[in-house]
Amino acid sequence: MKPHPNRSEGPRLRIKIVFGDDEMIGPGKADLLEGIDRCGSIAAAGREMGMSYKRAWELIGTLNGMFRAPLVESTRGGPGGGGAVLTELGREVLAQYRAFETDAATGGADRLRQLQSLLRDITGQE
Repeated sequence: MKPHPNRSEGPRLRIKIVFGDDEMIGPGKADLLEGIDRCGSIAAAGREMGMSYKRAWELIGTLNGMFRAPLVESTRGGPGGGGAVLTELGREVLAQYRAFETDAATGGADRLRQLQSLLRDITGQE
């Protein structure tokens, strides 16, 4: 009997923090920032996530415009290629968001277990 694909990992939180109508940060933007930090490129980070180049740039533009200084700095392509790095503020915003996720998961663990115990038993159903 296979576990239900949507429940195999157990309950988890996906937190979106909304600061204003068009100002928010959530798991997708945080993952994109981590990808940029790892890959050194907005395009490569977007590709890893299955995101178009245009969409990745739009999200970074939104993030850069939300905070008091840019979270990502980029250099244009050319013979040596372009690149992107997280700024000190970008690293701080990412760290604060991830810490918030951890705090929420830890603080809400009992409630998540209680909610999970109320789920319908789907064992053995395809």
